[in-house]
Amino acid sequence: MGEDSQAGAPAHYRAFISYSHTDARFAGWLHRKLEAWSLQGQTRLSPVFIDRAELAAGPDLSAQVRAALAASSALIVVASPAARASRWVAQEISLFRELHPDRPVLAALIAGEPIAAFPGPLLSHGDVALEPLAADFREGHDGKRLALLKILAGLTALPLDRLVQRDAQSRQRRVMAVTAGAVLLSLILAAALIIALRARTEAEHQRAEAEGMVEFMLTDLRDKLKGVGRLDVMGSVNSKAMAYLSDQSSLKGLSDAELRQRAKLLQAMTEDDLATAGLTDRALTEAKSGYRITQALHSRTSGDYENTFAHAQSAFWLGYNYNLTKNKAGTGPYWREYYDLAKQLNQQKPADPRSAQELSFSLGNLCTLELMAPVNAQAALQNCEQSLQASRRLVATSANPFQAALDVLNRQGWLADAYLAADVPLKAVDLRSQQKSEAFALVRANPQDVRAQEALLRANLGLVKALKMAGKGQAASAVAMEAMARARSLESLDPQNRDWKTWIANLQQELQSSRKGTSHDGFHT
Repeated sequence: MGEDSQAGAPAHYRAFISYSHTDARFAGWLHRKLEAWSLQGQTRLSPVFIDRAELAAGPDLSAQVRAALAASSALIVVASPAARASRWVAQEISLFRELHPDRPVLAALIAGEPIAAFPGPLLSHGDVALEPLAADFREGHDGKRLALLKILAGLTALPLDRLVQRDAQSRQRRVMAVTAGAVLLSLILAAALIIALRARTEAEHQRAEAEGMVEFMLTDLRDKLKGVGRLDVMGSVNSKAMAYLSDQSSLKGLSDAELRQRAKLLQAMTEDDLATAGLTDRALTEAKSGYRITQALHSRTSGDYENTFAHAQSAFWLGYNYNLTKNKAGTGPYWREYYDLAKQLNQQKPADPRSAQELSFSLGNLCTLELMAPVNAQAALQNCEQSLQASRRLVATSANPFQAALDVLNRQGWLADAYLAADVPLKAVDLRSQQKSEAFALVRANPQDVRAQEALLRANLGLVKALKMAGKGQAASAVAMEAMARARSLESLDPQNRDWKTWIANLQQELQSSRKGTSHDGFHT
């Protein structure tokens, strides 16, 4: 079967996947993803040719490969050092270009640098140098989700932005299903809680049930809602619980456990209000109310571990309110008290995992404090480094490895900012790049948890800032464009999230200033 008889033949396959058998696992994954994809349930990318399994038994294997290439609308090359060394991959690229010089050839880079991974025929045809359309599946680069969308854009001629938006909408529908169930559950629990709290004069076991439901909402339910980026649905439950607390004329007669639970609710309400509305009188009032409760508990029973722990949380949240206004004088006393309380926890129960965790957190807060004006860069570096080391030690023993990994990423970000304050931008760039790589791995391991997505976005924002201070404006703009796509995807999940809206505004300003050749330093991560 000659070339002329097949060139320009009608396309039966939407694409032909060329790969080294060393990369068979990835090629199989890519094949499944492409054939499963459809545009709004209508246009499907099927069939996609892969491997010799697609061929019928016959005496002339090369003729069958030629026939499959001739009947393909596009060629996808799985690029890796193994592919570059494969003569079969090189021959398939050359043959496809001969048969279809006008059809797209796409590269899926999965390992190695391009110069060591792209087969020769991918980069030239005859005497003509070529630049293939490439999607970078390597860890720390495009990643599987974005790289797959780039391949789909090349196969369908659809704009990448449209495919990113469509992917975000698909994920949003999944999140909405989880949110709907959580909202229903929270409403049921809220109703049960109100009934139980109004019946506080009844038997002790009824009050215990109500307290158990409050604890559930402050722990398990809250964690699930954070995972899908919809903490805002807790607002109605918080309001009902606050109404119950306001009805109480006195806290006298309540046990330490009941008082700690009320302080914990006030701390949660502070966190929610700060996340949705920023610093407000209500958030500050809630933080002060929780602080007064735990301060009284701690003063009365200074050796009680749980009371010390509760007061440490109150000191943090009250200090955080002042931190949001860049008020170092207001923040300092509460965050230094938090550090002293963390040291007390380690003295009271050194084996309790929370003790080491709180010490790590408090050191991170002291780092943040020293980065506030007037800046003490050396003190910030010392505290941040100690906090990061402590956080890394906790990962191996934590009962919640996901949260422990998030804590490490947070400490990396503050240490990078400390390097910037100390005028060592290249160290900040290295640390932010490491943070981005580790955040990307966390996203891959937890693709449905928006906290991982948010951590990756924070890493990107910090990397933009560090690159700019290191004089690498072009690289900063490229990272900013990547960050914008991720920020838009997050915004679609919860348009009311104050942090995400602020980051998008900063990114827009950064990209606009880059096009004009001006500077913008508005990132705070």
